[in-house]
Amino acid sequence: MNSVVCVDASLILRILVPEPLTEQALALWATWQQGQRAPIAPSLLAFEVTASLRRYVYLKRIAPAQGEHAFAQFLQMEIQLSQRPALFHLAWELAKAFNQPRAYDTTYLALAQLHHCDFWTADRKLYNAVHTQLPWVKWVGDAQT
Repeated sequence: MNSVVCVDASLILRILVPEPLTEQALALWATWQQGQRAPIAPSLLAFEVTASLRRYVYLKRIAPAQGEHAFAQFLQMEIQLSQRPALFHLAWELAKAFNQPRAYDTTYLALAQLHHCDFWTADRKLYNAVHTQLPWVKWVGDAQT
């Protein structure tokens, strides 16, 4: 088993804000912590989570205090962020290969591929687009809790 696991913003947001799949995301996180598997992500994750939490508050999906708490919790999470130059080229190639309109999501795929590790997402659309060709892409909804 690899000592790292790649995670995306959709999974982290499920941990921080109660939504469908939160229970599964929390269970995965606990399992990784117990198994000493280090979560990794492209640096993009920090911006995506920060922007999403702020948007949740702005749209009144969560209360301001809940947003502050979730943001503080996020800042305490130990996630190794990467901005390896090889990410960008590989993300571009993966976006073309899977006919994706943007390379945001494929940046996570690229990092997982470079580390030869599993990539976990709560983004069902992304999962459906790639999992048959990339078996190391996992959907949070399939996690055993």
